Amino acid sequence: MTTEQLYDELNYVSHSRANRLKYANMVIAQPELIPKLLEILFLVDDKVSCRAAWVFEFMCGEKLEEIIPHLNHFTDNINKVYLDSAVRPAAKVCEYLVKAYYSKEEHAIRGSLTSQHKEKIVEACFDWMINDEKIAPKAYAMNTLFLLGKEIDWIHSELTLILERDFQMQSSGYKARARHILKKIKKR
Repeated sequence: MTTEQLYDELNYVSHSRANRLKYANMVIAQPELIPKLLEILFLVDDKVSCRAAWVFEFMCGEKLEEIIPHLNHFTDNINKVYLDSAVRPAAKVCEYLVKAYYSKEEHAIRGSLTSQHKEKIVEACFDWMINDEKIAPKAYAMNTLFLLGKEIDWIHSELTLILERDFQMQSSGYKARARHILKKIKKR
């Protein structure tokens, strides 16, 4: 399948979980589509990029190790994503990566996620925290930053400042997640 054919196919992706999972499984079955999917995902001014992001998120949710050969491309470009419908899945993939990296269970991500990858994820997550994003990407970013802060010492203090500063102006969902993360930071 060419990039153009995949692009056309992505027009049929809908919000339904079953539909996204169908396309994610198609990509998992044909890993040569992953670079093409990422290419479309990073056409950030195109609405189809959001559909590519949905499929990519579901693919990573099903088989995260498929991202390993594409970590450089993903982390080099996540800061370019800005459409709400694409930011949320990008933030979720970052959370998947970091959760797998710090998991008690052995995961292939642990040997593949480099300090440069983590640095770019940190940068993207802090951008999502300080920009006018919806609650979901901020919630994923909070959790990702909390986990990375166990290794990178300055993150928790910066995250605490942002959470406390923005607390009163945010939604109840944000406040609940922020309280949870702040409590975990204070325990450390």
